[in-house]
Amino acid sequence: MIEKDNKKTIRSWAFFDWANSAYNLVITSTIFPVYYVAITTTKEHGDEVTFFGKTFINTVLSNYALAFAYLVMVVLLPILSSYADAKGKKKFFMKLFTYVGSFACMALFFFDLKHLELGIICFVLAAMGYVGGVMFNNAYLPIIASTENQDKVSAQGFSYGYVGSVILQLICFVFVLKPELFGITDKSLPAQISFLLVGIWWFLFAQIPFKALPKDVANEDSLSKGFIKSSFSEFAKVWKQLKQMSFLKTYLFAFFFYSMGVQTIMLAAAGFGAKVLKLESGSLIAVILIIQLVAILGAWMMSRLAKKLGNINVLIIVVVIWIACCIYGYSITTENQFYGLAAIVGLIMGGIQSLSRSTYSKHIPENTTETASFFSFYDATEKLAIVIGLFSFAFIEGITHNMRQSIIALASFFIVGLIFLLILRKIERKETLKL
Repeated sequence: MIEKDNKKTIRSWAFFDWANSAYNLVITSTIFPVYYVAITTTKEHGDEVTFFGKTFINTVLSNYALAFAYLVMVVLLPILSSYADAKGKKKFFMKLFTYVGSFACMALFFFDLKHLELGIICFVLAAMGYVGGVMFNNAYLPIIASTENQDKVSAQGFSYGYVGSVILQLICFVFVLKPELFGITDKSLPAQISFLLVGIWWFLFAQIPFKALPKDVANEDSLSKGFIKSSFSEFAKVWKQLKQMSFLKTYLFAFFFYSMGVQTIMLAAAGFGAKVLKLESGSLIAVILIIQLVAILGAWMMSRLAKKLGNINVLIIVVVIWIACCIYGYSITTENQFYGLAAIVGLIMGGIQSLSRSTYSKHIPENTTETASFFSFYDATEKLAIVIGLFSFAFIEGITHNMRQSIIALASFFIVGLIFLLILRKIERKETLKL
């Protein structure tokens, strides 16, 4: 029997967020987007690039590539998670995706305009590695923490992630803004070194949870079954359970729609600042750092607020604030306005991510061995939301050549998510009355 609420185990588990959040900050949010826009914007072709013979707007290509990576993972995660639950392979797949992601980041060291195809492929593999690792890490939350502590533990994980990513970002920040301190004259090299450092950081710190997390337990009924049979029988079992759980079903719809907005804003923020507001790379990185630091406060604040108001009520409040941010973001024109919006986004970003994970985890059946399978639905829902969100964002920009139109469209996703959360609150009240 695995001991729940063990402080050492929880700290080790939180270090996985510390390890991989550097990817999320440096590669998806700050240095990579700024570097990518810089090297793919030329006097000869403007912001258009050629990828395997086809022409794209640079940011449209990167958004499509990220959407493709997430779409592949939406298909793979339910199958692999079911197999992992059946065969006791959660940690195995957690390691596999971590190593794929971290080595892909290291390979981005060689990315420049001459090697655009290589860069985009590594960008896709890094995203797939990150998504897969996070899903299997999430699956450990109900295993290592009791229901009443999962909000707190989830917040601890995200807080570790924000702190770890900021530390590495500051190191990379020195290379990018002060390359002369290291005798660097090549303008591309500071960013390339940053990508290499992300891969090394991710790989090394992931060894802490790999060593400390409990061993997997295989399902005895599936030991004699092959990959396909064990995967699909486990998937069918969890799917049947999930269909009968009205709270989780409705929650996944709400999560799907508001995640379209949250994740797309997080991934597109740096590109918006660079292309629309013409911010310098230093200013962009500083803004994203502000978001990460404020997000630490947001994660802990929402965790405590949820104890008083309840998880769903807090999520409703946060989604309303997100809608207001989209409307305000459409009209901003100055750097200071961008800073102010970034501070608010950071606060609600940390809260909504942490609380979303723990809310789902708390409603998974207790003592179930299918935690990876249950969380595959959660993570697949989030990644499918990102696919549609990014595709919509890129598609609208491609038609209008105006990112502002893309941002205002995101408000509609939040509004639909809000409607489902209001429905969910009614379901929660009915279930409480039955008890």
